[in-house]
Amino acid sequence: MFYIYLLKSKKDEGLYIGFTNSLKRRIEDHNNGLVLSTRLRRPFELIYCEGYKSEKDARKREKNLKLRSRALAQLKKRIASSLN
Repeated sequence: MFYIYLLKSKKDEGLYIGFTNSLKRRIEDHNNGLVLSTRLRRPFELIYCEGYKSEKDARKREKNLKLRSRALAQLKKRIASSLN
């Protein structure tokens, strides 16, 4: 399985969108400071994830969420209670 995930920083309340084939390991990587782009914003909590059988589909969804503000806005609206 391949996953896209949404993390929320407990430090600055910012969001991070990522892709992985091992969700548990990747979240641990973020929280242990092993991911350069998120090292200064840790700790993180998992807010949302989607699983895909196809790596291509997962990467396409991640790219869509990162590049299209409307897609991310719709997701935020759908999970509004989880973001608080």
